Amino acid sequence: MKNRFFELYSGTQLTEFLEFIKENPNENFVYVLQHPPQNINIMSASDYGYLVICLPENSQMMFSPAPFIRKMRKNLQDVKDTDYILCTGDPAIIGLSTAIVSDITNGKFNLLKWDRQETRYYPLRFNLYEKGE
Repeated sequence: MKNRFFELYSGTQLTEFLEFIKENPNENFVYVLQHPPQNINIMSASDYGYLVICLPENSQMMFSPAPFIRKMRKNLQDVKDTDYILCTGDPAIIGLSTAIVSDITNGKFNLLKWDRQETRYYPLRFNLYEKGE
């Protein structure tokens, strides 16, 4: 479990995160798209990498998605196909953010899915352009 996390919307955290990536290029990260409510504990997701929280809890995409897309492209610019996305919050934010990650990683990305019965995350790997049978 990684005990450090980054809130990219808070103060200088984006700069600190970008410096951390440069110093630790082989580390994996879990991109939490939107800060979860206080009553939801996501710390077990840090088993898959350092938590990177992209947006505050009450963020919503309003009438024009362009500012949101610019912000999330900046927040997700260093995502690798070995990192994970933790889908939390507004479904529109989840959909567009996943599309942005897919664009950056050429269709290869990972999601963490919560299993309520087992009370744990399971990794799901995607390759949108793989020709399967």
